[in-house]
Amino acid sequence: MKDDTTIVHAGRKPFDNHGIVNPPVYHASTVLFPTVEAWEHAREQRDAPDTVVYGRRGTPTTFALQDAMAELEGADRCIAVPSGLAAITAPLLAFLEPGDHMLMVDAVYYPARRFADSLLARIGVETTFYDPAVGAGIADLIRENTRVVYLEAPGSQTFEMQDVPAVTEAAREAGAVTMMDNTWATPLYFKPLDFGVDVSIMAATKYIVGHSDAMLGLVSVQDEHFSRVRDSAWGLGMAVGPDDCYLGQRGLRTLSARLARHQESALKLAAWFETRPEVARVLYPALPGDPGHELWKRDFKGASGLFGVVLEETPQEAVAAMLNGYRYFGMGGSWGGYESLVLPTRPEKLRSATTWDAPGTTLRYHVGLEDPDDLIADLEAGFERLRAAGRDGPAESPELDKA
Repeated sequence: MKDDTTIVHAGRKPFDNHGIVNPPVYHASTVLFPTVEAWEHAREQRDAPDTVVYGRRGTPTTFALQDAMAELEGADRCIAVPSGLAAITAPLLAFLEPGDHMLMVDAVYYPARRFADSLLARIGVETTFYDPAVGAGIADLIRENTRVVYLEAPGSQTFEMQDVPAVTEAAREAGAVTMMDNTWATPLYFKPLDFGVDVSIMAATKYIVGHSDAMLGLVSVQDEHFSRVRDSAWGLGMAVGPDDCYLGQRGLRTLSARLARHQESALKLAAWFETRPEVARVLYPALPGDPGHELWKRDFKGASGLFGVVLEETPQEAVAAMLNGYRYFGMGGSWGGYESLVLPTRPEKLRSATTWDAPGTTLRYHVGLEDPDDLIADLEAGFERLRAAGRDGPAESPELDKA
């Protein structure tokens, strides 16, 4: 079936649940068994798919979400974990041991970099960060002890694209496992496993949940890697609450409609930003002038609502005046919900294999589901504050009704 149909029907079995449309929410720790024989049988089968033996290992609520995401990803299995970071750390610990080496893209999500530089380094795993543009040249960086090649496209904060097939082919030839953070595109717009990636990682907190009210991670793999990743997550005590799984399922059903709106509005705002004299460049692969546009057009089916904006050189006080007075762009971590967001970022502090040179502040915008004309009016007013503060020094932000 097509993806738009999959997200509506996968993981749901209404007539196994009295005809109820949505899978029920099971709140469970203890699971009872009627006999010793039933208990022993459940223990023997506890590693089998969808066996209910103890709440931490999942219930039908968990399994419904996992089954739906596996189908959407084109994977054999999916493992739900408590956060996007958990979806990164569990697979890394599944495949890396003391003495191993990992290649990680330099534009990676910062908590993933921090995990590599802290816990993995402490247990004797060496990480080399590589240029997102390396492509097939990754082969020259792979060592005899390289076990994992980690990708993220587009890159966190700076939105560089990667030649995913070229990287995965080189890694496969060297016997290394590839992992990719696909949170930006979701499986609707890019399916990592179809491009040679072994482990597809999603911060489902973002677009899958879609309403900024749950923490959730998803890891999708084929059968050959499933037990290893699942045992790592279980061994670390990773368990997802049933309500968060339910919210993930609920958000999944409207993912296609929401992403289409995010993309439409983001394209409009990104093109508008390109016309502004205050803007040095816009970081969004869906724009024809973006350095990664050809790779995006070749491999991706769409773009989400997240992109970057690099300002011309501007006093920080003026940037703060612009951001502090926004009416519709909230300032906060995460993204992927229905609301618009903005954050100033510091990518120059998060690089080791490459450098980030920008004339002014780099901003990350998430375009929500508001009317784009209202958002543009908000941005226009922000640039007026920026210009006024740049001329006259910082001014007080107007009091705005943010209800």
